[in-house]
Amino acid sequence: MRFAAIADIHGNHPALEAVLANIRAEGIEEIVNLGDFFSGPLEAGRTADLLVPLGLTSVRGNHDRYLIEQDPASMHASDAAAYQQLTPSHLDWLRSLPFDTIYRGEAYLCHATPRNDNLYWLESVSPEGLVFLKPIEAIEALAEGIGLPLILCGHSHIPRAVRLSDGRLIVNPGSVGCPAYDDVLPYYHKVEAGHPLASYAILEKTTAGWIWQFRTVAYDHMAMSALADERGRADWASALAAGWVR
Repeated sequence: MRFAAIADIHGNHPALEAVLANIRAEGIEEIVNLGDFFSGPLEAGRTADLLVPLGLTSVRGNHDRYLIEQDPASMHASDAAAYQQLTPSHLDWLRSLPFDTIYRGEAYLCHATPRNDNLYWLESVSPEGLVFLKPIEAIEALAEGIGLPLILCGHSHIPRAVRLSDGRLIVNPGSVGCPAYDDVLPYYHKVEAGHPLASYAILEKTTAGWIWQFRTVAYDHMAMSALADERGRADWASALAAGWVR
């Protein structure tokens, strides 16, 4: 059993195209999608037109929820920009998606954590804004009651794998379309890949259990950086150009 996991596309259509092509080149036919598909100043509509017909096993992220729950007039700039490009059928698709799901009886899927779509599962943020790996006890507490060998999450945009003490594996595949961002909660912090490539993960079940490979894929990131700059989003332009928020 071998499949790919993608997350946090954030409306980056060419990054998604490149990742899908790379997955096909690997001979992988099945993909799971961990949310935050469209939010951002890029190409939400084109991304939806590509993504929705694929029929991937998908869960809804916090920004996907904002797009269907919030008044457009009160949305954050990234959500508002995406909302303007999405059709009623795109929004209906978001409404149809679950908060979490189980894939092939082997993997638990959610965007962030099992009870909160806006909480990092594997990372903590210090009051000084440092992002660091949570203690294993805190990670395992969030996994309580999940009796599956593989757990997949996104949200932090950081490719990371953690083996729990009982052998279960948690994997975050990183972000397809947004290699860096800043946030004010729980404290102001930056998450920065330090490179502009698209990220995803390959999961494989072996005789030794589940193993993972993180993959990075090149695409025309400078075109997306220029688009973000044209739309007045210098933070996104920097993130897409180099993987840093400046």
